[in-house]
Amino acid sequence: MKIKKFLLILFFYILAFANSHSIEPDVFVQSTVNRASNVLSKDISKEEKINELKVIAKETVDIRGVGFYSLGSARKNLDQNQKIRYSKLFESYFLKSFSSRLAEYTNPEIEVLGKEVLNKNYTIVNSLLIGTSDRPEVKIDWRIYTKNSDNPLIRDLIIEGLSLARTQKEEFSSILNSNDGDINVLFKTLKEFSNN
Repeated sequence: MKIKKFLLILFFYILAFANSHSIEPDVFVQSTVNRASNVLSKDISKEEKINELKVIAKETVDIRGVGFYSLGSARKNLDQNQKIRYSKLFESYFLKSFSSRLAEYTNPEIEVLGKEVLNKNYTIVNSLLIGTSDRPEVKIDWRIYTKNSDNPLIRDLIIEGLSLARTQKEEFSSILNSNDGDINVLFKTLKEFSNN
């Protein structure tokens, strides 16, 4: 009876210990990059690569967080149904945009150089896309959301000093400003992009 109790305690201890390890943001980025690189170096169709890259993005990017940041102050004017609709449309838009762009690369080699902890919620991971005869090297900084240290998520990519999330926010703001703040015009734009 004592042995059973001991084994039970040991089992729960191992389970708790296994789940208590936080993932360092730089290790998370290198792991994510390696996964994407493996997909891109596979001898499969572009469509298959896109589908596999979408899976990686869903697991590693805070798509909802990026989406509402991109909406800016306009998000305050949305009711619950509009927020749900926007989240779905943005996810489709983001996954298509992200995966189709990335699928153009053949086996990109990214080297993680270091990290800077901004606060308990955010760490910047510095990396370099290694240059080739076809393309120059590119400096890429990853803004990693670390509130849950067991599940870090990508919130932004800063490529050569240009924030992709901020650029996205400016694009959406321009669409809304040109259409008297009509959220349905943005919904239509996102839907059309995803369906093309």
